[in-house]
Amino acid sequence: MFESRNLSLPRGFARCCAALLAVWATVVIAATPEKQELKIGFIKLTDCAPLVVAYEKGFFEDEGLYVTLEAQANWKVVLDRVIDGSLDASHMLPGQPLGAAVGFGTQAELVGVAGLGINTLAVTLGNEVWRALKPSLAQADGHPVHPIAASSLKPVINDIKAGGKQFTMAMVFPTSTHNYVLRYWLAAGGIHPGYYTADDNTGTSDAEVLLSVTPPPQMPATLGAGTIAGYSVGEPWNQQAVIKGIGVPVITAAEIWSRTPEKILGLRRDFVEKNPVTVKALIKAVIRAEQWMDADHGAHRDELVKILSRPEYVGADAAVLTGPLHGRYQYEKGDVRATPEANVYFAEQAGYPFYGDAVWFLTQMRRWGQIPQAQPDSWYEQTAKKVYRADLYRAAAEELIAAGTIDASILPPAESISARKSRFIDGIEFDATQPNAYLAKQVIGQQGTAK
Repeated sequence: MFESRNLSLPRGFARCCAALLAVWATVVIAATPEKQELKIGFIKLTDCAPLVVAYEKGFFEDEGLYVTLEAQANWKVVLDRVIDGSLDASHMLPGQPLGAAVGFGTQAELVGVAGLGINTLAVTLGNEVWRALKPSLAQADGHPVHPIAASSLKPVINDIKAGGKQFTMAMVFPTSTHNYVLRYWLAAGGIHPGYYTADDNTGTSDAEVLLSVTPPPQMPATLGAGTIAGYSVGEPWNQQAVIKGIGVPVITAAEIWSRTPEKILGLRRDFVEKNPVTVKALIKAVIRAEQWMDADHGAHRDELVKILSRPEYVGADAAVLTGPLHGRYQYEKGDVRATPEANVYFAEQAGYPFYGDAVWFLTQMRRWGQIPQAQPDSWYEQTAKKVYRADLYRAAAEELIAAGTIDASILPPAESISARKSRFIDGIEFDATQPNAYLAKQVIGQQGTAK
């Protein structure tokens, strides 16, 4: 039988312990995501990889999140399901929340909180067009000299039109990077890609080349069927055309815009405001995934190929995924070139949602008529900062930096609005603080000299 004793602690010590317990409880409560179970959408492209890796490597769970990843049929479905709350977040096109903010197509309050990679798209032409184009191109070592200017395509387009056919190319969505980059390349070569007007929401007014919408995984089949002459899409669907022998990629994103930001992590504004801890945890998991993908000069890329090749993710053969994800790009069969600038996720601040990138997308919306009225420079900056939440990304990254998980080089200077230093195929310099001056330099497009 044990003797019962009344054990007491010094009053000061007890008060100290109580205070420490209160602080600990506050930290635990503050660090617990408001919503732990999330449904996140994606499209089957290589730049869904940050979300897939965050799931497969346990980074979401490390941050207290239990995520279901769900493949979506097309970008319209992604947009609608984020807006109606069926998806808590998604792999999205940068132009989708920006388009929603300016009321093009739909009106909604969406935000982008992280980039999901740069330089993951290309432009591919079908075999018939390529055979007509190739003889006019300069050659070196038996292969065409790159980058290939769209101006070289103009005689081919004229010949096809003379034969009574339309020259049609596909892109993935009206507010997609793919649409704007394809238009930029065509216009830089003197080929008009058409305007969006109040009476024409297809964007084909005055067009020399008709641009239509096709979901990314369907691009190769559509090209093979002869419905389109070419397309602009993310990987692996350009390399798929090479493997299948139905087309040839003629120019990559990096050759048009040297640091093309192609996808973002998008959410509703009200979700972000109601769930700040959840959103920070989500961003941290994505940053860790992007670091893993670029670590040690791509040491994990073989594993990444195996993961993405699974049917629930991208579902393409490893042979199609391996080249782009290892910095080797095949144009024609046998014409394999080093492309270290392609499929970058963490290095070079690839995941940072630069306001200047958003300003560039807005200039293209204005250029092609999706923004019908001219706006002052200040409007571009204000709209960009409303949609691109670099402040949220920075706060998440700073926690990872403080913990020693990532290096501080991931963050640009806090005051930066400018886009990443980059080059465009037409040689026109882009200054995010002077969007109207930039638009005035474009020969084809709204506010340009052609219209």
